[in-house]
Amino acid sequence: MASHFKPKHLMAAAGAVALVLSTAACGGSSDSGSTTAKNFSFLAINENTTIAKTLTTLSQKECATQNTAQPLEIKNQAQASLDQQLQLLAGQGALPQLFTAANAPSLTSQLADNGTVLDAAAVSESVLPAASSTIKSLYDGKQLVLPTELNIEGIWYNKKLLTDNGITTVPSTWEDLVAAFAKLQGAGVQPISQAGKGGDGWGVTRWVGNYILRQQGPDALKKVADGSAKLTDPQYVAAADAIAALGKAGYFGKSPTSIDYATALNTFLTGKAAFIYMGSWALSDFNDETKNKIGVDNVGFLKFPTVAGGVGTADQMPANVGTAVAISKKAYEGDANTQAWVKCIVDNYGTVALRDSSQITGFTTDSAVEVPALTKEIQTEIGNVQSSVLWFEGYFSAKATTVSQSNGGLLGSGQLTGEKFMQTVTANLG
Repeated sequence: MASHFKPKHLMAAAGAVALVLSTAACGGSSDSGSTTAKNFSFLAINENTTIAKTLTTLSQKECATQNTAQPLEIKNQAQASLDQQLQLLAGQGALPQLFTAANAPSLTSQLADNGTVLDAAAVSESVLPAASSTIKSLYDGKQLVLPTELNIEGIWYNKKLLTDNGITTVPSTWEDLVAAFAKLQGAGVQPISQAGKGGDGWGVTRWVGNYILRQQGPDALKKVADGSAKLTDPQYVAAADAIAALGKAGYFGKSPTSIDYATALNTFLTGKAAFIYMGSWALSDFNDETKNKIGVDNVGFLKFPTVAGGVGTADQMPANVGTAVAISKKAYEGDANTQAWVKCIVDNYGTVALRDSSQITGFTTDSAVEVPALTKEIQTEIGNVQSSVLWFEGYFSAKATTVSQSNGGLLGSGQLTGEKFMQTVTANLG
């Protein structure tokens, strides 16, 4: 489970060596070879095993006919070197039929502009509206990837901790939420569990991004990307200051800069904190009774609340498509076997991933698949999403994303002012 769409902790693969694939090794077509590939090749990343597992199941069952004609071949790549490898393969005309989309959405867009990535709109009849909206937000209105995941994000809470501390109504406004934090803090309960160590600081920057979107509306971060606004503008700084204030009050815990993703999640699941900002990718942890000591029935989901005077609404749902996959245009066009494989994946991937891995994807699924109650609740939430918004770094360069997330913990501990944080990120946006 890893991607640029997902938290930074899932992207770590420092020191890994790039896997150099030749045209033949990829199983794709070459400039001098046949347009029909011997194998159906997928370039996976080491950090995500779910996609390879699901494709393998498809090859044995639902897509067995396609696999007989063109056997599935899976190659692995460290995520840290994925973008470099994709550029190398694209330059050689050797991209495999299916591959993990680049960490930086801008690279996938560049590959599409160069004619090497297929616009997947033509094969996306089974893609959910929420997934399509998210993808198009990332790729300037184009549907360049297939959503092997669909994650909505929000604030999850411990129902019992809230009730035990006299918070009988789930907060729906920022003011009510901060008041709940204060009440919990006064009772000796840590209000928020959020990672802030190194790149795991995305957990804090998500709060910044959502506050901006609730305050200024769903286009606020795109305006920064377009150059019509700056993160250092007063209204953007005010959002970062609001999160810095939570840090100064100690609501993120005593030392968020020392907390990584796993520790933050465990803190929440063991009842030591009342709230955590998280995506639905964590449903497997919430549903795992060996990890979730507070009980799955005790986990509630809260849409990021509205901000007084803001123009954004709670129905504008933060979403991402996790580790998406892209299709080689060259390998797809003119190869009936590859086209049949892709169609089978689009038609069946969502059901198999949900059935076998409890993974919510951006594809339609068979309603007969039974899932835990909390997963069903989130499926309903996802099904109701018609438009989505991106996370704070969604439009940032890779460098600015790293800088932002690395400084998130300092903001969440109150060691950085909102102004300083925004200045630091802005200096690396280019």
